[in-house]
Amino acid sequence: MNQEIKKRTKWFMDARFGMFIHWGLYAIPACGEWMMSEKEMPVKEYEKYFYMFDPVDFNPRQWAKLAKKAGMKYAVLTAKHHDGFCLFDSALTDYKATNTKAGRDLVREFLDAFREEEIKTGLYFSIIDWHHPDFPKYGDRQHPMRNCEAYRDEKINFDRYLEYMHGQVKELVTGYGKLDILWFDFSYDDMCGEKWKATELIKMVRKYQPDVIIDNRLEGGGGKYGSIATENPLIYSGDFASPEQIIPPCGVRGEKGELIPWELCATMNNHWGYCNFDYEYKPAEMLIRKLVECVSKGGNMLLNVGPDARGRIPEQSVKILEEIGAWMEKNSESIYGCGISDIPKPEWGRYTQKNNTVYAHVYEAPLGALPLYGIGPDEPERIFYLADGSEMKRGEAWNTAMFTETAFVTFGEVAAYTYPLPDKTDTVLKIELKKK
Repeated sequence: MNQEIKKRTKWFMDARFGMFIHWGLYAIPACGEWMMSEKEMPVKEYEKYFYMFDPVDFNPRQWAKLAKKAGMKYAVLTAKHHDGFCLFDSALTDYKATNTKAGRDLVREFLDAFREEEIKTGLYFSIIDWHHPDFPKYGDRQHPMRNCEAYRDEKINFDRYLEYMHGQVKELVTGYGKLDILWFDFSYDDMCGEKWKATELIKMVRKYQPDVIIDNRLEGGGGKYGSIATENPLIYSGDFASPEQIIPPCGVRGEKGELIPWELCATMNNHWGYCNFDYEYKPAEMLIRKLVECVSKGGNMLLNVGPDARGRIPEQSVKILEEIGAWMEKNSESIYGCGISDIPKPEWGRYTQKNNTVYAHVYEAPLGALPLYGIGPDEPERIFYLADGSEMKRGEAWNTAMFTETAFVTFGEVAAYTYPLPDKTDTVLKIELKKK
């Protein structure tokens, strides 16, 4: 990892936990953000949602307070998704929030609200656009009109589309103050890299936002990393990798084994955009453990919410975020600024580490004393429960005498007895190691 990327991503690697917000016209049909493509819907038919869009309950301050309560340190909003509709006041199109019943620049309001809560801000921008007349249609794997014979021999001017797309990115990087993240989406097939005039695009972005961090999807996608993991990354390879809906088994590493900054983006249910029939929500316990897993592998988690057509985050999402927040309030020290531990993963959970402090995330109650695998009996200086600061009782006893290479602790009074975990989701032990 070069020094420029290391410097730019320092805050990002410390923050570890962010909020993704997928919101747009697709909240009205309420079956996900790919609905236009999935139903092969013509622009004119889809545009009816433009005239319906009226988010009367949109209150980004509430969103920001919820993100802060959940322990999230940054947030990324879909300024424009694949359907081409803009939540910002672009001068290059009429297909924007300011021309709907909302009548406001919703991106600006989002940025103001989250900055007010001291949450880092980012914007998602789709480099594909199913609304623009000069974007490829027939035969394109994603476009709603991919099977429509009327477009088989259509003549388009793709350079005109690129001028439009670059122009909108310029609007975002020049008109909305300092941005912390630009989240481009996405490349596929031959639609990648210089097809987007990516070098030119990144040079323009860096001219106005030298410190913004950028994902790898001008070149890669959810299914491939691109040159970010090579010894000679291209200028548009991005600052971090963006695996989607999966945690890489060993994190993300370069050709020589060095850690690459990365971020899991994941949904709470099975859709990014609001879906009024999808109640398959992941429990808070699972999401907390997945966040810990990301950190233990050197990565971040960007957890998605999909507000409804009125602008409200679904109640189920709010409840889950509040539960995560209750855990984070006591245990966030084991997340922020932490990363891969020097000690191998234990059977009962995971380790995260910050300098000389190891955080043991215990998911499974031990039978008898808990072995702190990989840590010798004389290595800990102090061991505490992170949630309340109380000291842990050491668990070395008559029945651990044979295992002299491992430190033990107990969750109760008698080391040989079995006790339940104080926090069934994740009981975190703070282990301060002696300096070597």
